[in-house]
Amino acid sequence: MRPAPAAQEDATEPAAQDGPASPAAGRPPDLRLAGLAVASWLSALAGLHLPLRAVVLLALSAAGTALVASGHLLRRREDASGGGPRGVLRRVDDLVGRHGWVLVAVSLGVLCGGAATAARLSVRDAEPLAGLAAARSRVTVELVVRDDPKVITGGAGPSTLLVPATLVRLRGDTGGTTRVHTSARILVLAGDPAWRPLLPGQRVLTGGRLARPRGGDLTAAVLSVTTPPTLLGRPSWAQRAAGALRAGLQRACDPLPDEPGGLLPGLVVGDTSRLDPGVEQDFRATGMTHLNAVSGSNVAILLGLVLLLARWCRAGPWVAAGLCGVALVGFVILARPSPSVVRAAVMGAIGLLALATGRPRAAVPALGAAVTVLVLVDPDLAGDPGFTLSVLATGGLLLLAPRWRDALRRRGVPAGVAEAVAVPAAAQLACTPVIAGLSGTISLVAVPANLLAAPVIAPATVLGVVTAVLSPVWPAGAEFTAWLASWPARWLVTIARHGAQLPAGTLPWLGGVLGGLLLGALTVALLIAARRPVVRRLVAVVAVAVLLGAVPVRVLAPGWPPAGWVIAVCAVGQGDAIVLPVVAGQAVVIDAGPEPAAVDGCLRRLGVRTVPLLVISHFHADHVGGVAGVFRGRRVVAVAAGQWPEPTGGRDAVRSAARVGSAPVVGVGPGWTWTAGPVRLTVVGPVYPVRGSRSDPNNNSLVLRAEIGGVRILLPGDAEEEEQRELRDLVPAAELRADVLKVAHHGSPYQEPAFLDAVRPAVALVSVGRDNGYGHPNAALLARLTRGGARVLRTDTDGDLAAVVRSGGLAVATRGVDPGTRTR
Repeated sequence: MRPAPAAQEDATEPAAQDGPASPAAGRPPDLRLAGLAVASWLSALAGLHLPLRAVVLLALSAAGTALVASGHLLRRREDASGGGPRGVLRRVDDLVGRHGWVLVAVSLGVLCGGAATAARLSVRDAEPLAGLAAARSRVTVELVVRDDPKVITGGAGPSTLLVPATLVRLRGDTGGTTRVHTSARILVLAGDPAWRPLLPGQRVLTGGRLARPRGGDLTAAVLSVTTPPTLLGRPSWAQRAAGALRAGLQRACDPLPDEPGGLLPGLVVGDTSRLDPGVEQDFRATGMTHLNAVSGSNVAILLGLVLLLARWCRAGPWVAAGLCGVALVGFVILARPSPSVVRAAVMGAIGLLALATGRPRAAVPALGAAVTVLVLVDPDLAGDPGFTLSVLATGGLLLLAPRWRDALRRRGVPAGVAEAVAVPAAAQLACTPVIAGLSGTISLVAVPANLLAAPVIAPATVLGVVTAVLSPVWPAGAEFTAWLASWPARWLVTIARHGAQLPAGTLPWLGGVLGGLLLGALTVALLIAARRPVVRRLVAVVAVAVLLGAVPVRVLAPGWPPAGWVIAVCAVGQGDAIVLPVVAGQAVVIDAGPEPAAVDGCLRRLGVRTVPLLVISHFHADHVGGVAGVFRGRRVVAVAAGQWPEPTGGRDAVRSAARVGSAPVVGVGPGWTWTAGPVRLTVVGPVYPVRGSRSDPNNNSLVLRAEIGGVRILLPGDAEEEEQRELRDLVPAAELRADVLKVAHHGSPYQEPAFLDAVRPAVALVSVGRDNGYGHPNAALLARLTRGGARVLRTDTDGDLAAVVRSGGLAVATRGVDPGTRTR
C-alpha cells in the first residue's frame, strides 16, 4: 500500500450483498480483545518515537501491573466467601473485581507491544550501522527489495525513486573496513532509472552514502545511490508471477484514455504509476483515495464473488472455504505479498466474515486479534496512516453501520437504501479524524461521492482481475475486458472531478496530531451524546442550519478570485505560476510551477477553462514541472517560450505536453508582443543572450511587461543580477516602471538595486515555497522593497495572491494557505 501523507484508505470497507448484521437482540458488541489490541497498538506507536530504554521500562512496568492485577483477581476469587475489605477499600476492591481483567488485558497489550517494538528498535539502532549513518559514510551494501519502487519527485527534471529494502550485508570504509551482517530496514533514494523495474524480493548489490532516517519508524538508515543496482539472483516465483500479471494489466490498459487507463490498475492492485496527478488530487478532495490502494474492499469483492459462485453451484461450506482461500492467496500474489497487502487481506476477510455470517459479535474480537497480531509482527504498522484508516473503517463498519442501517429501516427507509447510506457514512465518520489530521480539511462530499461510486467498484475490480489473469495467455481478450472495466473507471473519474469542483466541498480544519485528536474527541462525544433524542434533534438542526446557511454563502460568494483582479500568483510551492485574466474563463498563464496538481488546482480556483497563451520564461523544473496541469481539462491555444534551450529536460517536457495538447510552440524574443482583450504582453528581455553567469538559464529568462486595465506589471522570471543589469542599461526606464512586480527568482538575494529602483513597484509579489532550504525570500531584499513603498506579499505565508483594481486605486487580496499543503 502506498504511504500517504494526505492519502485516505479503506474509507468504505467491504460490504456484502446482505449488509452488516444487527447485534443480536440489541446485545452489546464483544469488546473483550479491544483493550489488548488498542494497548498493543498504542504502545508500539509510542515505542517508535521513544528511546529504546524508555520502551523497555514501559514494557517492564506493564508486566508488573499485569502480575499484580492477576494476583489480586485470583485472591479475590479465592476469598469470595469471606468478608473481604470494607468501606472505601471494599469499593475499590469491587471496582477492580469488575474491571480487573480489562486492566490485565491492557497491561498485557502494553507489554507485548513494547517488547515487540523494543526488539525491532535494538536492531534498528545497533552499531556500527547507526554510527555509519551518523557519519554519512560511503558503503557497499547487499539488500533485498521490500516493496515496489515509487517515484517521489518528478516534473521536468530526473525522477528520484524511493525503494524500501532490508539490509543483508554492509561493507563500509571508515579508515579500516567495517562489515555488518544484519536484517535492518533501510530506505534507498535512487536516481538511476534502472531501479524502477525491480520486484519485491529481488536481492541486489549497490553502493552509496548513508544518512540518518527521519525517525518515527523502523528505518535504520537512508541510502542515496546514483548508480544502477547489480542484480543477485531472481525474486521468488510469487513475485515474478505478480510482476508478469501487473505488467499485463498495464499493457491491456495502454490503449485506454489516460485518466481511466491510469486509474484501473490502481483500483485493482494499487498500481498508481500511471495515475493522472489531477485525478489523484480529485480523489483526495472527495475522500475517494482509498480506491487507489489495495484495501479490504478489494478482498471482500473478490471473496464475495467466489462465495456467490460457490453457493450457486451448491458447494458445501468446506469447499466454499477452500475456494475462498485459494482466491485470497491468488489475490495476495497478484497485488504483491507486501505487509500492506497482507494487512488488507486480513481486514477484508474479517469484514466479509461479519457481513456473510451475520455474526458481528464474533467479528469484533477477530478484528482485535488481527490488529494485535499484525502490530506485533510488524510494529511499523502502528504508525502507518493506511493501517489506522483501515482498522477504523472496519470498526465503523462492524459497530456503527448495523445500528444506523436498522435505525433508518425503522423510519421507513428501504433496506437497500439504508444499507447504501449507512456503510459509507459509518466508515467515513470513523476515518474522518485521521483524515482531518493528515490533510487539514474535512470533506463534505466524501459520503455522497462514495455512495455514487459504490455500485461500480465491484464490476471494475472483477473485470480488472480478469484482465490481469487473461493478459499472459490472451492479450486481445485482456484488452477487451480492460475496455469494459474502463467504463466504471470513467464514472469514478467523473464523480471525483465534479465533487472536487464544488466550492463548499471541503472545510478547513486544524491539521496534525492535535487536529486529529480534537476531532476524534468531538466525534466520540457526539456519538455518546447522540443516544439522547434531544441531542439528535439538536445535531439535526445544526446540520440543516449549516447546509442552508454557510454552504450557500460559500457557493454563491466563494470569495476567490476577487472582483477586479488583474494578476494572480499561484501558491505552487518553490516555483512560479502567474495568471493574467483575459475574459471570464480565459487567462494567460506564465510558467507552470513544479507540480501539475498545484497549478491545476490554482487554475480551477480561478475558473480558468481556456488558456489563449501559455508563456514559459525558462525551462527550469520549478517553472515547467507542472506544465501537464495547465493542459489538464483545458484548451491551450498556443505556447510561447524563450530561445535559451537549457535545461533540455524541461524543454522536452514542454514540447511533449504541447504536442499532446495540440498547441503550437513558438520561440519569442525582445520586442515580441501579444494582445487579447484587455491584456497586452511585451517581451523586454533578455536583450542579448547572457553566458558565463552564475546560472545562464536564469539569466536568460523571458522578462515580460504586461498591461491590463491601465495597470503595469513586470514579470522578470528568475532573472538575476546579470540580466537585471543588462535591462537597466539597455531598456528605457519607462519600459521598466511598473505598478506590480513579480519579484525575480523567488526573492533570492541576487538582485540588482538599480533595477529595483527603476521598477519602483507599488505591489511586490513573491512566489516562494515554505521551508524551501534556499533561504528564499531574502530578508534584506524584502526590507528594501518595503522601504521603497511597495506592499510585499508572499505565497508561502499568504497563499494565492492577487492584485486588484478598486475605485481608490490598486489593492491586494490573498486566499490564505491551504491547511496541510506541501509547498516546499
